[in-house]
Amino acid sequence: MSVVASFEIEYLQYLDAEGRLVREDLPEFARDPKALIELYQHMLFVRVFDGKAIALQRTGKLGTYASCLGMEAAHIAVGSAMQEDDVLAPMYREYGAQFLRGVKPREALLYWGGDERGNDFSGPAHDFAWSVPIATQCLHAAGAALAFKIRKEPRVAVTVVGDGGTSKADFYGAINVAGAMTLPLVVLIVNNQYAISVPRRLQTGAQTLAQKGIAAGLESIQVDGNDVIAVRAALDHAILRARHGHGGSVIEAVTYRLSDHTTADDARRYRADEEVKDAWAREPLKRLKQYLIAHGAWSEAEDEAWKADCAKRVDAEVNAYLETRAQPVAAMFDYTYAELPADLARQKQQALALENLPPGRE
Repeated sequence: MSVVASFEIEYLQYLDAEGRLVREDLPEFARDPKALIELYQHMLFVRVFDGKAIALQRTGKLGTYASCLGMEAAHIAVGSAMQEDDVLAPMYREYGAQFLRGVKPREALLYWGGDERGNDFSGPAHDFAWSVPIATQCLHAAGAALAFKIRKEPRVAVTVVGDGGTSKADFYGAINVAGAMTLPLVVLIVNNQYAISVPRRLQTGAQTLAQKGIAAGLESIQVDGNDVIAVRAALDHAILRARHGHGGSVIEAVTYRLSDHTTADDARRYRADEEVKDAWAREPLKRLKQYLIAHGAWSEAEDEAWKADCAKRVDAEVNAYLETRAQPVAAMFDYTYAELPADLARQKQQALALENLPPGRE
């Protein structure tokens, strides 16, 4: 029997869990200690923001919130690798990528606080809003990539999807059209091991998630998602080849969700404490910090000073969020229809009447 095709998935890693180099051919950006310090600082800022957001939710000052704890390397790599005129189609926890693209932390808090004005965020107006439906953002990114090709624009669409999202038809449709039409689409799979409570092993029989891209004709690779150097290097390569007309890529970043899926979840119901403890030993901030300290580029004193600075800036963003005046009740009716249907018009009048009732008369 002859073989008509064979494939392999390469694995990319530069820093191991202890912050030691496992290969010497560092990409150019990683040879500059200042560049690595900047990536680390961004990751630490996101972690401080993330902790504060959870605290706000626990005290009733924020709605359900999706933490990014443990996934900071993948998201910061996305934001740092993209050009401003590229398009980002995120899901709902890529805060690091969005902050680097100009989104204000107060806007993320506004969104999770239930105010859609948070989705009218700062930064590139062509970036897509947060997407809670699973994997639909992949199709949005593929559509943007098709537009870039039709217009002959040297721009790239980047989207992020979770491991569970790769089991959705939206994901398959997006990568299929990207491969068939040689679109400038880069799909980063943040494989954090769980689709809420469903472990990766129960989602798919594929040995890797990256290999799903091969079936669509896309260049595919698996990287250590806790190694910001590896994720950034893979993204740099994928974005460059897409920008020059060589087609799309799928990058699987293997990481771990150290938090609950959202603040409405309790991961203790489906994950063993020992598993989470082991994952903490491999988390992204620890390894880059150890690497920088070992090479004399960073210190514990600088680390504490930066944490304090991050805390001040996050507090300022939190205060700006809390001081944002709530929209009037009528706003929920005013921005969907050019002409409000009769049933919604009646509901609007009822809502306005309730809003004007004195306390205790509701």
